[in-house]
Amino acid sequence: MLGRTKDQIRTTEQVNGAMASCQALKLDALVIIGGVTSNTDAAQLAETFAEAKCATKVVGVPVTLNGDLKNQFVETTVGFDTICKVNSQLISNVCTDALSAEKKKRALYQPELPPCLQGTTVRVEYGDAAIAADPAGAHVISHAFPHTYGQPLAHFLRKTANVPDATVISEHPVVRVGVVFCGRQSPGGHNVIWGLHEAIKAHNPNSKLIGFLGGSDGLLAQRTLEITNEVLSSYKNQGGYDMLGRTKDQIRTTEQVNGAMASCQALKLDALVIIGGVTSNTDAAQLAETFAEAKCATKVVGVPVTLNGDLKNQFVETTVGFDTICKVNSQLISNVCTDALSAEKYYYFIRMMGRKASHVALECALQSHPNMVILGEEVAASKLTIFDITKQICDAVQARAEKDKYHGVVLIPEGLVESIPELYALLQEIHGLHSKGVSMENISSQLSPWASALFEFLPPFIRKQLLLHPESDDSAQLSQIETEKLLAQLVENEMNRRMVLGHVCYHILAAGLNGYMATVTNLKSPANKWRCGAAPISSMMTVKRWSRGPAATQIGKPAVHMATVDLKGKAFELLRNNSTSFLIDDIYRNPGPIQFEGAGADSKPISLCVEDQDYMGRIKKLQEYLEKVKSIVKPGCSQDVLKAALSAMSSVTETLAIMTSSSTGQGTPL
Repeated sequence: MLGRTKDQIRTTEQVNGAMASCQALKLDALVIIGGVTSNTDAAQLAETFAEAKCATKVVGVPVTLNGDLKNQFVETTVGFDTICKVNSQLISNVCTDALSAEKKKRALYQPELPPCLQGTTVRVEYGDAAIAADPAGAHVISHAFPHTYGQPLAHFLRKTANVPDATVISEHPVVRVGVVFCGRQSPGGHNVIWGLHEAIKAHNPNSKLIGFLGGSDGLLAQRTLEITNEVLSSYKNQGGYDMLGRTKDQIRTTEQVNGAMASCQALKLDALVIIGGVTSNTDAAQLAETFAEAKCATKVVGVPVTLNGDLKNQFVETTVGFDTICKVNSQLISNVCTDALSAEKYYYFIRMMGRKASHVALECALQSHPNMVILGEEVAASKLTIFDITKQICDAVQARAEKDKYHGVVLIPEGLVESIPELYALLQEIHGLHSKGVSMENISSQLSPWASALFEFLPPFIRKQLLLHPESDDSAQLSQIETEKLLAQLVENEMNRRMVLGHVCYHILAAGLNGYMATVTNLKSPANKWRCGAAPISSMMTVKRWSRGPAATQIGKPAVHMATVDLKGKAFELLRNNSTSFLIDDIYRNPGPIQFEGAGADSKPISLCVEDQDYMGRIKKLQEYLEKVKSIVKPGCSQDVLKAALSAMSSVTETLAIMTSSSTGQGTPL
């Protein structure tokens, strides 16, 4: 509201200047808000004013985050309690301990279930066979997954639905279901298990849910824990994966797949639920296919749980964990924005999670309104160099300075380094030398001339981070590369960033489906209007193309790949439309803390709400229209009805054929 600068009144000149201002404004009192240094200055001012017979009284107020203005008169300072609570919340997300009173209260919250998941009867309507999103890779996927590709979509229906062809399952035999955490930990993972356990027990109290301890390693080693109400009591509505834990979380090699099947057979599992992101659900699809080919009775179900929000396609609107992480990060960004606005002299560069996709950075920008956000997809599409990006930021800083604004906040996704062409090429060359066994100490001397020149240009700390060994999938250790510090330094030199799915899992396995992913759509509506279903994981796959040009050939194994930010989508359009006002005007927004109840409890991700996505709902509506056409246009109908139907269908099929052929020519994302 008022702002601050260097905040000291120490020299004789400064003290006399303060007194002159108070006298000129005829102030009866001057209140100084600050910590130990500011209150020391206040004491000096009061003494000087008194000595000079100045009528202005000086009062100090103890306000400091550190809580270090503490003595026999001052018990604590304003700000100390708040900063400790915020930091304690962050610390509790990292470690676990006995449930606090607040956590116990959170554990009592009961998430709302959509009507189609309520009761003990499972009603499922099967749609048409699901095909691959990328028609160009359909034959590769169908060849790799002959048993699980082309399965029908499944829609779970509420009790009042009147669908004659629906399959009704009212008898539920005893089942043994295994569940394993895969991939990076994400908020909501425990609630998926809670929902799965609740559904299993509601349909047959004698059924058992068995968790694998230590992720995929625990699955292969058959380290198990039976999930009971007592076990769940400490983890309901709590973050982390600590109930079961996780390890490297991959089930990829023939040996690992066979080991997983052996574990499922030894434990006599009717179903295995894999909780994770794109890689984990690709593994789930491979397991389902292998199990089906081997006539293994265990069904495999995937649940989309990942912080990055990059498991996004026509069947999956968003992932478990994405909303939470965006709200937590947006609150922290808003605190930084407030600090920037208070100090009026700092620029903050904030690196956000997000490898090849910048969904978290985009959503947090829409939530908190920083001055600038750089998306990896936009950089890659525009082929911007590190110098182009630096110039953009510097131009923005200069534009704000012309309006007497010397502060700002810039968001950067961690995957930005792989979206900048020259840095990506440098990383590829470094990784190539790693694969040849060249030591980190000798890599710089064996780089090509252009790569060596770029490498030497970069600051020493970035050079060291680029030389780190790549991940198991040959990608850089992006979380260890401090891109935000690199950009901050370059700019400085030039100028001198759940439970519902557990119930869906049970409905999937009750319907005897294999190789499906639990889906919930129409999420921007209230829970009673959510559409719950299941889609074959194989229909979400694409075939990775290794070269970037138009002549790229399809190589490699089909997989569920990350969805990048759609630069033609409504969320990005909303960001672009507001980018100028974000840049110049300080319209920082604080979405507030995560709440189960109250005004902010029902808030949804902005990027979810602005898109018109309900793919599963539209597929179902299309089926209804086609059925209606079949019921009207029957042998014996009038010539006029038949002609109208033929004319309309001819026009529709021609249009769709043109759209399909044009989309087939588009490349698949890397």
